[in-house]
Order: sequence, then C-alpha cells, then structure tokens
Amino acid sequence: MAGTAAGGCGQGGVPLQGGGSAAKVTGKAKPLPAHLQVWVEARKRYRLSHAHVQMARELGLNPKKFGKLGQSRQEPWKVPLPQFIEHVYAKRFGRQQPEVVVPVEEHARQLAQTRTARKARNASAESAE
Repeated sequence: MAGTAAGGCGQGGVPLQGGGSAAKVTGKAKPLPAHLQVWVEARKRYRLSHAHVQMARELGLNPKKFGKLGQSRQEPWKVPLPQFIEHVYAKRFGRQQPEVVVPVEEHARQLAQTRTARKARNASAESAE
C-alpha cells in the first residue's frame, strides 16, 4: 500500500497524480502531439499566458531556447520573456496581440477534427470510385 502514494494508482485504478478531468469523463485521455506538448511545458515553466504562447508560435520561436531568451538574476539587462515576445510580435506584425487567442490544447483539438474530417472525406471519395 505504500507504493500507491508515490505515483501509483489509488483506489479503483484512479491515478493519484496528474490525470485531468478529461480522462475521467471520456475513459482515456488523448495525449497532445509532441510538437505541441513542448509549448504546454514552456507555458508552465516560464509562466506564459495563452496569448504569449500563440505569439511565440506565430513568430516561429523555439520553446526549447526560451531559457537563453529570458531574463535571469545574472542578466538583469534582459527584458523578461513575456515582454520580449510582445515587443518582437508588435515589431513584426504591427499589433500588440493576436486577434483571436486559441490555447494550445484547443488548437490540438482543431487539428484532430480537421484530420478526422479529411480522412472521412478521402474514405468516401475512394468508396465512390
């Protein structure tokens, strides 16, 4: 029983750590693709908003390189990462924020829906031939 508190399963096979509400409702959670999971981790690690993540994605920034872009105690002349992203975005696109802010998780859902619709369309086109 001591092993269950260290990240194992609790009563009824429900995980004690993590495990979002989506997993409980649908039965199993679909993980994000790796190229989008990196953005979720960067958002948590560098305390960015959904808008900052979307701006960085539109700019083509690499989330793995955020550590060298952001400010640290030893580099007080650098601007904090959220302000840096806002500055570069305004300079490149001429506006302060994206017109429509879509969280990474919602973007992943939209990609999955588009993919399933495309597969269904292709399957119906092949069956018609």
